Amino acid sequence: MKRSSLVSAAAFAGISALLLAGCSSGGGGGGDATGEADAAAARACVILPDAASSPRWENNDRPYLQDGLEAAGFETDIQNAQGDTNKYATIADQQLSKGCGVMLLVDYNGAGAAVAEKAKAEGIPVIAYDRPIEGADYYVSFDNLEVGRLEGQSIVEGLEAAGKDPATAVVVYMGGDPADGNAKMFHDGAVEVMEAAGIKPAAEPPGVWDGEKSATNFEQALTSLGGQVDAVWVANDTNAAGVITILDKNGLVVPVSGQDASIAGLQNVLLGKQTATVYKPIKLEADAAVELAIALLEGETPEADQELEDGTPYIAVTPQLVGPEEVVEVVDAGDADPAELCQGEVQAKCAEFGIQ
Repeated sequence: MKRSSLVSAAAFAGISALLLAGCSSGGGGGGDATGEADAAAARACVILPDAASSPRWENNDRPYLQDGLEAAGFETDIQNAQGDTNKYATIADQQLSKGCGVMLLVDYNGAGAAVAEKAKAEGIPVIAYDRPIEGADYYVSFDNLEVGRLEGQSIVEGLEAAGKDPATAVVVYMGGDPADGNAKMFHDGAVEVMEAAGIKPAAEPPGVWDGEKSATNFEQALTSLGGQVDAVWVANDTNAAGVITILDKNGLVVPVSGQDASIAGLQNVLLGKQTATVYKPIKLEADAAVELAIALLEGETPEADQELEDGTPYIAVTPQLVGPEEVVEVVDAGDADPAELCQGEVQAKCAEFGIQ
């Protein structure tokens, strides 16, 4: 299952060059930072969605965004809505009252759209980060359709490796929360690949971003199928972990997809319980967003090479599919701590695949 090496620094250099292409030469940021207006214009306001759906927001995105922006000399105001749309709105109002030169928003259940509207009414550019937001000026994320395609690929390859005909296989689809605009792109990308191989969903419970709910939903689907399943397309590692608890409970090992290269996801990949995970080097995404935010704070007008369906400029970072052989590369990139990863029964697998 060996694949191409992980995204390199050169790939990010290309993103940086893209962002600067077409920028205006007359910067409006910087200034001497004296006075309230100048201070507000030099402030980057960031709202993260929660800490429950993924550990990435606090462990990775926050420090990457803060370090990158502050290293360029800009003040940051980074807050987390903790899974509460009302708190999201309150944070935004507080930030806007102090002043922002740019707003970088990770949407939570549609709360970002109202904030984007308020910010733009005040002439503040809005970056939708990781999740699309209606009315944003830019969208920075991984290539989410490609994430889905890679997940679908892992299911097709897993079925073929197990000697199963994809066209007749019993496959359950476990998507993400439809309130998250990325969830549709993950789904559509996966379906594109799986349908091309002849796969049709035997069951498709409502999408969620919640491991426990995914476990419950999958168990109900499995019961409805008489305990028969050949593969499970799952939209991320957290949901996959929930699905795997039910598979374990029933003594089943089948192809399971996921994304995020979380510690739990990588452990399940090494143990053979999850076929692969889609690795999205968060620093590359954060660095691309920082480059864009800096350009906007300096009064420039960056360009992007892609667009969403609504015409929003889209800066897309390339993901990679990671099977057992590639887990070491995630560790070597610094995105997984081997001491945390190689616990208990995973220790032997770490040794087998050269993870130290």
